[in-house]
Amino acid sequence: MKTLYFDCFSGVSGDMVIGALIDAGADPVRLVEELKKLHIEDEYELKWKKVVKNGITSTKFDVVLLNQHHDHEHTHSHDHEHDHGHTHSHDHEHDHGHTHSHDHEHDHEHTHSHDHEHDHGHTHSHDHHHHHDHRSYQDIAKLINEADFSQPVKDTALKIFKKIGEAEGLIHGVPLEQVHFHEVGAVDSIIDIIGTAILVHQLEISVIKSSPIPVGTGKIRIDHGLYPVPAPATLEILKGVPIEHSEVRFELTTPTGAAIVAVLAEEFCSIPSMKVTAIGYGAGTKTFKDHPNVVRVIIGK
Repeated sequence: MKTLYFDCFSGVSGDMVIGALIDAGADPVRLVEELKKLHIEDEYELKWKKVVKNGITSTKFDVVLLNQHHDHEHTHSHDHEHDHGHTHSHDHEHDHGHTHSHDHEHDHEHTHSHDHEHDHGHTHSHDHHHHHDHRSYQDIAKLINEADFSQPVKDTALKIFKKIGEAEGLIHGVPLEQVHFHEVGAVDSIIDIIGTAILVHQLEISVIKSSPIPVGTGKIRIDHGLYPVPAPATLEILKGVPIEHSEVRFELTTPTGAAIVAVLAEEFCSIPSMKVTAIGYGAGTKTFKDHPNVVRVIIGK
């Protein structure tokens, strides 16, 4: 029986999970092909590259939005603020960008600063609105159900989306069917969640366990103003899950990352007894002074 353990010592986000699964041996090329079944590939491009985080080589996974704006930045403060930021400048060169050649210039030198580097000259696209960023929970469910995925992949993805949808609905006082919100509607979250479902099943994982989840501290700015960390949706999603105090003044766990682990993990514990067969590190965008900002997956039997 194959067990996967999420070691979330620096929190967790959707792109970090995908990066870690690829790092642990999942096939990103098959992921690209599988995701084409959604028929939305004109909206995004996928990139992955090796980066070094505080001395640990890890995989950074990015969803490059081809028609993007910054409306939903609050949902991904450590996975996607940078993703959206640094990808604006590559929109017009993505025909050769996906070979990753332009990424390697900053892989190792300054993973701690490249989240700031790319954020500056992109105001030109901040006010472009693309209707797909507001897909509702029902739109997403229809997209998944109509895609030609295996039933286990569909079931896993739908459970994760439902977890986020119910949390958002509860906070905003609307039923699940009427939830329109950025974190489920945004293409990057769609890719992160369905991609995770695809890769977990591709790796033939039978059992998933996780460490407690550090959430960070401080405040973040979202659509409705300044909010404490963890954000309300993240905290709601993690109800019943052991969370861990952290001194890091940052949003360590995003709603997407929280929902993935909350739905997939059947137990929250220390590393289980197993014979380790694969290890993967998935990088977040920020770099912290005292520890690597990665999620580690440990796979074994």
